Amino acid sequence: MNLNMNSAESIVAQIQALSTTPRDISQLHTFLKQSDDLIRSESTRLASSLTQLDPSIHSLGFLYILDACTSGPAAKEQASEHVLTIARFVNACSTEQIRLAPEKFVSICKRLKDEVMMLAAPIRGIAPMLTAIRKLQSSTEHLTTLHPDFLLLCLSAKCYKKGLSILEDDIYEVDQPRDLLLYGYYGGMICIGQKRFRKALELLHNVVTAPLSNMSAITIEAYKKYILVSLIHLGQFNATVPKYASTVAQRNLKNFTQPYLELAVSYGTGKVTELETCIRQHREKFQNDNNFGLVRQVVSSIYKRNIQRLTQTYLTLSLEGIANSVQLNSPKEAEMHVLQMIQDGEIYATINQKDGMVRFLEDPEQYKSCAMIERIDSSIERMMTLSKKLTAADELMSCDPAYLSRVGKERAPRLDFDDYDPVPQKFTM
Repeated sequence: MNLNMNSAESIVAQIQALSTTPRDISQLHTFLKQSDDLIRSESTRLASSLTQLDPSIHSLGFLYILDACTSGPAAKEQASEHVLTIARFVNACSTEQIRLAPEKFVSICKRLKDEVMMLAAPIRGIAPMLTAIRKLQSSTEHLTTLHPDFLLLCLSAKCYKKGLSILEDDIYEVDQPRDLLLYGYYGGMICIGQKRFRKALELLHNVVTAPLSNMSAITIEAYKKYILVSLIHLGQFNATVPKYASTVAQRNLKNFTQPYLELAVSYGTGKVTELETCIRQHREKFQNDNNFGLVRQVVSSIYKRNIQRLTQTYLTLSLEGIANSVQLNSPKEAEMHVLQMIQDGEIYATINQKDGMVRFLEDPEQYKSCAMIERIDSSIERMMTLSKKLTAADELMSCDPAYLSRVGKERAPRLDFDDYDPVPQKFTM
C-alpha cells in the first residue's frame, strides 16, 4: 500500500486499513509519525472524519487525529465537546495501541484536565482521568505524569475519596521527579481533607525529602503543611530536616517557613495564649498561604494534647478542673472536647454526668483480635515487599556503569608528588 498519501481522506483510509494486526499497527504508527504535520494542517477536515473511526479498533489513528483537532484554544462550547469526545475515547481505546504513542495520549488527557477546569466542572474529568492512568500504567507501582492531574481534579471537585483510590498504591517507578512532588503534595492535601493525617504526613515527607538540585516552591509549600499536620496529628514537630533530604532543602527550608517554625515552638510550650499570640502575628501569612484552616486545627489540637497530658497524671478529674488546666472557657466546652477525643479513640475515659467527673481508663486494646492480627500481618508483608524492592534497586545500581564510574572518580585517591615512589637506583653487579 502506498504510504505517500497527502489528503485527509487517504489518512483515514490508511488508519482503517492498518488497524488489525500488530504488524499493520506498527506500519500505521510509522506512517502517522511521518504524517504528523499533515494531520495537524488538515485537522479541521479530519475532525469530521472521526465519526468514520471506531476508537476501540482504530485507537492509534483516532488518537493522532484527536490530538491535532483539540490542540488549539477553544471556546467554552467547543471545550465541552472536546471533553465529551476525549472522555469517550479514553474509555473505549485500546491500551496496546495508545501505549505506542504515550506522549499523544498524555497530551489529550492534560487537555481534558485543562478544559474541565476552564468549564469549572472538574468532576467531569475525574472518571476518564482515572481510566487513562490505569491504561497508561505498566503496573500500579508506576507513577505516571497524569497522577498529579487526577489528584488536582479530585481536590478541585472535593472528591477526596476518589483521590484516595490511587494513593493506596505503593509507588516504586517514577517518570518525572516533578510528578512525584506534585503527587505527594496534592495527595497530602486530599488526605488532610479526609482527616487521614498519618498518610498525609507520609506523602508530604516524601516531597520534603525528595532529591533536589534547586529549591522548589512545591517543596516549600509541602513543608509548611508538614509542620502543621505534624502538630495536629503528633502534637510535636522536629525542626531538623532529615539528613537524607537534599542539601538544598536542608539549607533553605527554614528560611522560607519561619512563621510556621515559630508556631511549632509556641505550640511546644503547651500554652494556648502563646500559640494564639503567634497566630495573630502571622495571621496574614497563614491566610495568604491558604493554611489558616489547618492553623485553626492546630489550636484545637493543643487542647487535646493538654488533655492527654492530664491522663498521665490523674485517674479522675472534674470537667471544671480540665477546663481550668487546659484554658478552656467552660466545663461544657471541656466535656465536648473529652467526648470527641473518646469518640476518636485519642483517650479512654468515662464521664459521670451527675457530678461532672471524668475517669481516665487504660487502653483496652489487647493486640490479639483478628482485625489487629490482620493489620500487623499486612504491615509485615508490606515491609518485606519494600525490602525486596530496595535490595533489587541496590543490586541494579551497583551494576550501573555510570554510577560505578562516578563513585570510582569520587573515591580515587588524589596523590601528591611526594606520594610517588622514587626512581630506584641502579645496582652495580
